Amino acid sequence: MRAVDLIQKKRDGGELTTAEIQWLIANYVAGAVPDYQMSAFAMAIFFKGMTMRETRDLTMAMVASGDQLDLSAISGIKVDKHSTGGVGDKVTLILAPLVASFGVPVAKMSGRGLGHTGGTLDKLESIKGYQIEVAEEDFIQQVKDIGIAVIGQSEQIVKADKLLYALRDVTATVDIMPLIASSVMSKKIAAGSDAIMLDVTVGDGAFMKTLDDAEELSRTMVNLGKEVGRQTVAVITNMGQPLGQAIGNRLEVLEAVQIMKGEGRSDITDFICQLAQIMLKLGGQEVELEKIKNHLTQGHALKKFEDLVAAQGGEVQDIYRPVQTDFIYEVRAESSGYISSLPALYFGRFAMEIGAGRAVKTDRLDYDAGIMFDKKVGDAISAGDLLAKIYSNRKIPQKKITEFAKNVTISNEKVSISEILKIIN
Repeated sequence: MRAVDLIQKKRDGGELTTAEIQWLIANYVAGAVPDYQMSAFAMAIFFKGMTMRETRDLTMAMVASGDQLDLSAISGIKVDKHSTGGVGDKVTLILAPLVASFGVPVAKMSGRGLGHTGGTLDKLESIKGYQIEVAEEDFIQQVKDIGIAVIGQSEQIVKADKLLYALRDVTATVDIMPLIASSVMSKKIAAGSDAIMLDVTVGDGAFMKTLDDAEELSRTMVNLGKEVGRQTVAVITNMGQPLGQAIGNRLEVLEAVQIMKGEGRSDITDFICQLAQIMLKLGGQEVELEKIKNHLTQGHALKKFEDLVAAQGGEVQDIYRPVQTDFIYEVRAESSGYISSLPALYFGRFAMEIGAGRAVKTDRLDYDAGIMFDKKVGDAISAGDLLAKIYSNRKIPQKKITEFAKNVTISNEKVSISEILKIIN
């Protein structure tokens, strides 16, 4: 076989065989297929797509490109969760310990943030001492001991995805369905859990901009999971505005703690409890929402979160440390009415520009930088009321603060939004 022939076949709309896909991925990982040819192949997929069978074969070829975890030593149904990315997404910080506090083991590998989207690992590393690199045997033992572990992806798992994602990021081939689905599901399958809940975000701050696209991606990933024997559910969630009140690593940890104390906004608290109900069902437990909410607000999830931090070398007391920045800017409303729009993409990029996120993978993070919204979509507001506080160690020009305020839309009619838009199973 030759890579150029496979590129041409896909360019012309042909369907690759299982053997051809396996050959291409194996040789790419081995270095025999160069980056420029794989970039051309990714662009051919971008324009011509892949069948479900091709996508499955690509996913499993990527799984085979590295190690696969065997979690059979952990008793019970192991559950995992993945988000396709968003702004202010601190869900894992709350959801994973909440589910684990019911006795369902959560063995999770998470990622870092890039661009306007935040990463769970970055948030956890804002806690002094927290170690994301854990040996496989220690990872398994930790889940056996305390029911939860959240670590970084091993360099030996799904090697093809690391290589291919780096190429997609710089060749404008990130947002194509077969490549997104195979990237997500190859990592989830290799990570070894029995059941997977996928949080597929849609809207201004997500990769999927329309509900139709989010449904197509969700069904593709759910089918991939089922075909390899994993219970898989996709929950399509709204990313039209930032999730919760905080954007920024340290601020999001503090908001997560506030929610786990029972002091968070009711909308995000209810949303996380609904996700927990779905994950618990995957783990074999039928639990009423009210019981889950009581369990959360009574501190069981917070205790499990403290156990997680301690087990991975973090200083538990540092969880509660407030942010400390050189500058704090208050943004106030210029008119009265109801908040009708908070564009997630704009505010995610704003947070990235003040150091809370990365434009490129080598950027250093300012863990304390970020935004804390006082009002969200649907909230009433009067002229002069606080909209948000911006925490920064960089001086921000007044024109940027003015622009920030102008991106908050205030109207006369109250807007209501739903966090969960659809469930695909």
